[in-house]
Amino acid sequence: MERVGIGKNDIIMATKNKKASETIIDTAATEVLGLATKANDIALTITEKVFSKSFNLTEKGIELSSKIVKKGLKVSEKNQEVVFNTLETVKRKAVKFLPTLK
Repeated sequence: MERVGIGKNDIIMATKNKKASETIIDTAATEVLGLATKANDIALTITEKVFSKSFNLTEKGIELSSKIVKKGLKVSEKNQEVVFNTLETVKRKAVKFLPTLK
C-alpha cells in the first residue's frame, strides 16, 4: 500500500479554502445584518405612519363627539325650556282656576 502524505501544496490549498469560507461567511453575515437593519427601518417607518394616522383619526373622532355632545346639550336645553314653560302655564292656570272650585 502506498502511503500518502500531506504536502505543502495541500496545506496551502486548505488554508485558501478556509479563508474563502470565512470570507463567504463574513459576507453572508454582513448581508443578513444589512437586510435585518432594512427590515427594522421599514417596520419602524410603518409603525410611525400607523400611529400618526390612528392619532389623527382619534383626534377627529373626539372633535366629532364634542360637536355631537354640544348639539345634544342645546337640544336638551330647548326641551327643558319647553317643559318648564309648559309647567309654568299649567301652574298659572291652576292658580287662576283652583280658587273658583271651592
